[in-house]
Amino acid sequence: MEVINRRALFSDESESFVTPFTPEAGQKITIRFRAAKNDLISAQLLVRGEEPITMELRRTDELFDVFEADYVMGEKLIRYSFKAIGAKESCYYQRFGAVDVLGTQDEFLIIPGFSVPKWSRGAVYYQIFVDRFCNGDKTNDVQDGEYRYIEGKPVEQVKDWHSYPASMDVGRFYGGDLQGVLEKLDYLKKLGIEVIYFNPIFVSPSNHKYDTQDYDYIDPHYGVIFPEEDVIPEAVDGVRAETTAEKTVHPDELYRRRVTSMKNLEASNQLFIKLVEEAHARGMKVILDGVFNHCGSFNKWMDRQRLYEGVDGFAPGAYISEDSPYRSYFRFGDKGTWPYNKDYSGWWNHDTLPKLNYDESPELYQRILEIGKKWVSAPFNADGWRLDVAADLGTTPEINHRFWRDFRDAVREANPNAIVFAEHYGDPSHWVNAGEWDSVMNYDGFMEPVTWFLTGMEKHSDEYHPVSIGDGPGFFLQMKRFMNLIPRPAIEAALNELSNHDHSRFLTRTNHIAGRVAVLGPEAAERDVNKDVLREAVVIQMTWPGAPGIYYGDEVGVCGFTDPDNRRTYPWGKEDFELWEFHSDMVWLHRKYEALRYGAVKPLMEEQGLIVYGRFTERERIIVTVNSALTSRDVRIPAWEIGVAPGSKVVRLMQTRKDGYNMGRKEYDIDAGGMLNLHLHAESAAVYREVRVPKENN
Repeated sequence: MEVINRRALFSDESESFVTPFTPEAGQKITIRFRAAKNDLISAQLLVRGEEPITMELRRTDELFDVFEADYVMGEKLIRYSFKAIGAKESCYYQRFGAVDVLGTQDEFLIIPGFSVPKWSRGAVYYQIFVDRFCNGDKTNDVQDGEYRYIEGKPVEQVKDWHSYPASMDVGRFYGGDLQGVLEKLDYLKKLGIEVIYFNPIFVSPSNHKYDTQDYDYIDPHYGVIFPEEDVIPEAVDGVRAETTAEKTVHPDELYRRRVTSMKNLEASNQLFIKLVEEAHARGMKVILDGVFNHCGSFNKWMDRQRLYEGVDGFAPGAYISEDSPYRSYFRFGDKGTWPYNKDYSGWWNHDTLPKLNYDESPELYQRILEIGKKWVSAPFNADGWRLDVAADLGTTPEINHRFWRDFRDAVREANPNAIVFAEHYGDPSHWVNAGEWDSVMNYDGFMEPVTWFLTGMEKHSDEYHPVSIGDGPGFFLQMKRFMNLIPRPAIEAALNELSNHDHSRFLTRTNHIAGRVAVLGPEAAERDVNKDVLREAVVIQMTWPGAPGIYYGDEVGVCGFTDPDNRRTYPWGKEDFELWEFHSDMVWLHRKYEALRYGAVKPLMEEQGLIVYGRFTERERIIVTVNSALTSRDVRIPAWEIGVAPGSKVVRLMQTRKDGYNMGRKEYDIDAGGMLNLHLHAESAAVYREVRVPKENN
């Protein structure tokens, strides 16, 4: 053959092509490059900045030759490509495929010493916004008027669990708690969940709890409140008394008693310990949400609400006294004076969110590192951290990168099997490739490409662009661009969510209604939604590299515009059980087949309204089809490109189609050209697995 078969060329950084998968500095690794059988005269490994390395033909089978090169890792990351040399032509191979001109933007990447916990690679997550999941203990519910929060408004206990969130929802509480999660652990186990990721659960005055009040304790409203802490002076005309004949009473006295009582706080921590133990007993991990860029104005280190002032066991907050031990934790200006100094820096100028002063406070720096270690150590034993607005921490890139490097090191020292991943939009390589984060919430490399391809919607439901729907080439281009930025272990650990607490529910995006709840109303989020499209999205989610993440309630059809409407309650008693069964079956498929966790990924077809890709290891080969078009089509899929031999068979493992799905198995023949011929239904997705693995001839 004179012309190189470029579709046969393949390599990536998956464990089938790099051994060992996560090498240390000084360790010898083997890098593999695949070509069509008898197609190449030779192949070269091209490590940037080094001389070409001639690769050896060490393995062959009925379809491919596999070239290998041994390489000793140095102290720094390497970027590399391949050169394929045929009888009449040569070409290069990089992440985006075969190219004629060698570039530096699309090279492969290996970082010595970079690894993620083995359990995190492809793990199935379930994200819980605790107040809205399940109310297991009504004695800890926030009470009407218990305290005042945003703009001095009294908080509200929502009596109807199934009612919609309000457009201004931050001070409204439905009563979900950790006891409710405990009671639903078997539900999560049945669904197939491997990791529970909690939105913040530390003491905080809001329902979202991204305004931490006390990093050392679980919020008693999620934990335990003893009855004696609810005994307070009687209210007058519905308002807490400011004074009594005997002493001054704090206007938020009930809240103050509940969240400063060491009995409540310690009991709440014990409940969390029990929850983690029960989760671990069921084979599930637990991830905490760390909000370390800023805290809340209620925080005991600041204490703007004067909740801790004069309470035994608590030092004065920085708002209270210039001599506070926490004075350096915040940056104060020149205009304010003590006591009760309001002139401090807030994140995005919000005085309810004081910015933490890592640049000037070594004490704060060490305190947060200790908190990071505390919760992943005994007796709490959480399995890692998700980091909120991690790129914003500090005021300079230098302090930001130094802190996150130290934080990850501290967490790993305390618990070598813990993960640290970050919320981030855009290029995360500056942090991940420097060993500061293990991975990210995969907005750019999953949520957005899937959303644009299947719905044409922006992830907040703010915009609708019909031209984006069904753009198969654009889908793969966006996916590859992100995967080009970070090492393979980080890709396999990236949290691939369709929805979460910051974006509209994916099911709502399927109705193509752009806008927000305050203008459109909550009913619009449920209007004309398309569960067929959701099923297509879940198929991609459970078969694409990364860790699939289900946002609580997505599995039973919860809708909602972006926050606060995306924080609706789990609809116990009103679930869509067909959707639940579908999610459960797809989780089962993801967990059963190693190719869907660890396998290489290769696009096989990309057309308008169509994507087809393969996932494969040396032992297993899987093909995924997604026809997002409104019409059916016949396709010829080059199954041979992932090693499915001519004359073999594949079996369909599952199929979605209009108004449903099925797990019925059906076999298909691979023709003499290595092609899989299929008829794809409109708005459908399917998963196929090779029946016979070809024998190798060494």
